[in-house]
Amino acid sequence: MSEFSLPVRLQGIHASPYTRKAVGALRYRRIPYRFILGQPGLLADSGHVDTESLPIAKPPLLPTFYTQDEVGNDQAVTDSTPILEQLDRQFSERSVHPSSPALNFINYLLEDYADEWLTRCMFHFRWAFDADIDKAGTLIPYLTSPSIPEAMAKAFKGEFVKRQIGRLSFVGSNSVTAPVIEASYIRFLQLMDAHLARHSFLMGARPGSCDFAAFGQLTCLTHFDPTPMALAVKHGPRTYGWTERVEDLCGYEVEEGDWLNPHELPDTLMALLKEVARTHMPQLLANAKALQAGEKNFETEIDGLPWTQPSFPYQGKCLLWIRERYNKLTGNDQTVVQDILVTAGLLPLIEG
Repeated sequence: MSEFSLPVRLQGIHASPYTRKAVGALRYRRIPYRFILGQPGLLADSGHVDTESLPIAKPPLLPTFYTQDEVGNDQAVTDSTPILEQLDRQFSERSVHPSSPALNFINYLLEDYADEWLTRCMFHFRWAFDADIDKAGTLIPYLTSPSIPEAMAKAFKGEFVKRQIGRLSFVGSNSVTAPVIEASYIRFLQLMDAHLARHSFLMGARPGSCDFAAFGQLTCLTHFDPTPMALAVKHGPRTYGWTERVEDLCGYEVEEGDWLNPHELPDTLMALLKEVARTHMPQLLANAKALQAGEKNFETEIDGLPWTQPSFPYQGKCLLWIRERYNKLTGNDQTVVQDILVTAGLLPLIEG
């Protein structure tokens, strides 16, 4: 099995929510890292390293981390959730995974919601509104290399914007689903603000991996793209400030007792879990049913409104992983989680 060597190496760009998730967690955990600015196979800052010598993951997702096998060969790995878990196994200090198996399941569920639902909000607002499209298309090339020739930046913008808009349907963003996505984002801001009025992080007085997953998406939604940024100022001022804070938590001190007690989850977190049941769960279940039937598209209802999109194999895996983790819980931990899921309306997630 390949392992991370110090400093941990990763490649990504600042406009990538998953890159920001990973870097935020590394900073908080005080793990030495080397950030390689660029997008594997597309655009890289030549001032960093010879990126041509680095392997490219298939598909080349952001961020790409580099591990080493037994003989020292570089391996390209992606998918931020298992990467953060592997980092925990190698470096135990300041873990982002609660020691309570029950609370860690809730942490995982909220991480999946941020990675797989909030990212719909991010992608929708960035690539469905003219002002947001123009800003992202114009600035992203310069975020990677400020010295890039203007003609190259314009050419990159044209191709990049076309490609990203073409991907809207794959994340479920279309004229039918737009009202659902936009309303869910505003509700999330309001619910997150209510939670932050009482707690420093989703997981209590110290951050879990779900906090960094939410942070990653929010760096785009509240701090880059103009349309969702304006909504954040109006509906989520605490969330806006929290996103600034989570950028660098290396100086934030934590203790084991700072985690929430899974036997007494606050009402504000339960409200967020009910939001997961309201939006993310119906889509996951309908997608899984379509995949099982071999259907390329599916339709369902979310919050009483129609939802239609292409079936998404990766999110089919996400549902399976949630169920696998629940089934690995034992004794009282599974009972505690089951009670939480029943109260939040999330029990169908682990049935089947």
